[in-house]
Order: sequence, then C-alpha cells, then structure tokens
Amino acid sequence: DVQLQASGGGSVQAGGSLRLSCAASGFTFDGYAIGWFRQAPGKAREGVSCISAGDDMTYYAESVKGRFTISRDITENKVYLQMNSLRPEDTAVYSCSTKCQFGSVLTGPYDYWGQGTLVTVSS
Repeated sequence: DVQLQASGGGSVQAGGSLRLSCAASGFTFDGYAIGWFRQAPGKAREGVSCISAGDDMTYYAESVKGRFTISRDITENKVYLQMNSLRPEDTAVYSCSTKCQFGSVLTGPYDYWGQGTLVTVSS
C-alpha cells in the first residue's frame, strides 16, 4: 500500500524558516520524481518544487525560487523542502506527490498524494 505523508508544518513569523518532510511507505523514493504542492485558502493548488528521478535535478516556482530548497535523502526515504525567508503569502497546506507541476502542466506517470501539512506565516 503506497502512502505519502507530509510533516513539519507550523506557525512562524515572516522571515522565519521551516523544513517540511515527505515520508513514503510502500515504495522507495529513489527512482521517482517528487513534487511539493501548496494550496492556500480560496486558491487553486500550485506546484512549488520538484526533484527529478535519477539525477535529482530540481525545479522551483518563481514565487519560491531562492528561498526554498528541495532535497532527497535516500537512506531515510524522505524528501525535504527547506523553506527560508518565509512570507505571509506562503501560508498554505503543503503536500507532496509523485506528480510534479511545471508552470500549468502537471506531469508524472504515478498519481500518489500525501496528506498535507499546514504552514502559517504571520506578518
């Protein structure tokens, strides 16, 4: 049974940092592209970042580029999203998936989604 679980969310002040974790059960992350997504209240879900399978190339949405870093730890079977210089507009539920989103295009042959974790950034 394949499951993804995001964790690490919380409440921080603007300028603060959080590190989100995406843990997998039922499969190993190695060999899968993994994407982080977020959905703010009243807004559509948006792709935040993606790490590719195999060569671990990374992609970031313009809104987070330079502030967020995605990484993969094969030994722990986790994917992380380090979020620095957080802004109130980063407030959202963050989730991980075997899908990735590049602009408006959702890609990936596997369709697994984890429960999200709430990030709240206050001004």
